[in-house]
Amino acid sequence: MGIPLLQKAVVGAYVLRQHLTGRKRYPLVLMLEPLFRCNLACAGCGKIDYPDEILNQRLSVAECLEAVDECGAPVVSIAGGEPLVHRELAEVVKGILARRKFVYLCTNALLMQKKLDQYQPSPFFVWSVHLDGDEQMHDRSVCQTGVYDRAVAAIRAAKQRGFRVNINCTLFNNVDPEQVASFFDKAGDLGIDAITVSPGYAYERAPDQQHFLHREKTKQLFRDIFRRGRAGKAWSFSQSGLFLDFLAGNQEYHCTPWGNPTRTVFGWQRPCYLLGEGYAKTFRELMEETDWDSYGTGNYAKCANCMVHSGYEATAVQDAIAHPVKALQVALRGVRTEGPMAPEIPLDRQRPAQFVFSRHVELKLHEIREHQSRARHSEAAE
Repeated sequence: MGIPLLQKAVVGAYVLRQHLTGRKRYPLVLMLEPLFRCNLACAGCGKIDYPDEILNQRLSVAECLEAVDECGAPVVSIAGGEPLVHRELAEVVKGILARRKFVYLCTNALLMQKKLDQYQPSPFFVWSVHLDGDEQMHDRSVCQTGVYDRAVAAIRAAKQRGFRVNINCTLFNNVDPEQVASFFDKAGDLGIDAITVSPGYAYERAPDQQHFLHREKTKQLFRDIFRRGRAGKAWSFSQSGLFLDFLAGNQEYHCTPWGNPTRTVFGWQRPCYLLGEGYAKTFRELMEETDWDSYGTGNYAKCANCMVHSGYEATAVQDAIAHPVKALQVALRGVRTEGPMAPEIPLDRQRPAQFVFSRHVELKLHEIREHQSRARHSEAAE
């Protein structure tokens, strides 16, 4: 089972409470990025292109837990960068688990075996290991040989100790559906609990801009993959059936960017985990002062081809609550892989892209240098 009954019950009750209280916008998963530093340099990544002064920044334990409390989402996904580079991450995880939140610790697994002793198995804790396919596919994706073998060794070690372990698989336009399906088949031999799958997002600063998927190609790719796995029913996914149905072009969804709010060293990121268009100082400011209608496919050029779970899983969850019969039908029959696709969102009225990354970096560098200057003056005065 991809999502355990305990998690389904807790998250389902949370979502239902939001609906009953008439709350229009609410978080489902907190995307917590305590640092941007990583021990890999993947060509498709847009998270590590910062000066060293920013890559050296860390959210403190107190700042991480404050974000969890401020947001209130039932699930916390800890990403980066590579989270295990953070020396106090085990304390962060312990504090989140004490709040009875579900934690997905996303990692490339290079440090995972070394750090296993710092963590304890829990029904609320999941290792989410980045694994973009078999050895050939994954090592090509991360631009380094041997990473797949180390990740598999870490997965096996974690499972032997009783941890829940998922794999997080990002797909680009150069993958072969047959090879992906074969990888999903063999992933079960690792004893993993579930698969999280997503099309790659076209980060504007990623070195490789050639292999991101357009929406039409995304839908056909997932149809071709799911068709080889009995409409996706042969594999255990940590995602809702309606989101998988959306990936295969069967649902006409709009993005729910506030469903996965992101806290980074810059602050609360507008509008979403994938797109940094500004930062709020507080979660309340993020929710109340962001112009949400100016983002999403059909509204903004940078969002044109996005079908990533961090934007659309919350939409699918809301749809499942509103239309439980439809969700049940997809769960029973699997994802439809033949027939007409749902209408695509028109792009003729989307606003053009704005490129504001350099301004954010300048402001953060100024803040860091001001802090360092004050610290030096304070030391000199003593």
